[in-house]
Amino acid sequence: MFHKEGNKIIFITVLLLLAINVISYLSINIYWVKFSVLAISILILLLILQFFRNPGRPTQLNDLNIVSPVDGKVVVIEEVFEKEYFKDKRLQISIFMSPINVHVTRYPIGGIIKLSKYHPGKFLVAWHPKSSEENERTTVVIENKTAGEVLYRQIAGALAKRIVNYAEEGMEIVQGSDSGFIKFGSRVDVFLPLNTKVNVKLNDKVKGGVSVIANTKN
Repeated sequence: MFHKEGNKIIFITVLLLLAINVISYLSINIYWVKFSVLAISILILLLILQFFRNPGRPTQLNDLNIVSPVDGKVVVIEEVFEKEYFKDKRLQISIFMSPINVHVTRYPIGGIIKLSKYHPGKFLVAWHPKSSEENERTTVVIENKTAGEVLYRQIAGALAKRIVNYAEEGMEIVQGSDSGFIKFGSRVDVFLPLNTKVNVKLNDKVKGGVSVIANTKN
C-alpha cells in the first residue's frame, strides 16, 4: 500500500525506467551492460516504493494517550518555552525520521483542529537546535476534551523539500489518521502540557499511530 503523495512520482519513475531499459535493450549489445542498467533500474524503483509505503496502523483510540505522529527515533525530551502558540512552558518530544522511515504523518490525538499554519523557512539539518524555529515547517494544534491542546510541528530538513499538511482549522479528526506527509527525511516536534507522563526515552524507536509516547492525566 502506497501513500497518495507518491502516485505521481511512482508513475513517472516507472515510465522513465521502462523507457531507459527499452533503449538499453535495443541499442546495447553487451549483455552485462544491459543487465547492469536493469539492476540499477530495479534498485531505484524499490527505493522509491519503500519511501512512499503506507502500512496500515491499527491505532487504539484513547484520549488519555498521545501516539507518535511518525516513525523514527526520539531525539529530544525536554521542557521548553513554546513561543508561537502557547507562549508558555511545554514538554517537547521530538522524533527524527531517516530517509528509510515511513514518512506518513498521523494525528497524535483526536479532536478539533484549532490552528493549522505553514511557515516558509530554511533547510537546516533536522537535528539542528534551531530547525524547529527557522526551518520550513507547519504548526498544527488539536483541541481534545480530555488531553487539552496538543501542538505538533512538521519540520523540513536538509533533504526534505516538501511538507504536505492535510489539517484545516475547524476539522474534527480521528487519532492516528493520516494528517500529511514529509518527503525525504525530517522531524516532528510534539508539545504537551507539563504534567504529561512521558512513556519513551531518548533514542527509542517509535511507530506512527501505534507507539504511545505520553499519557495525559485525568
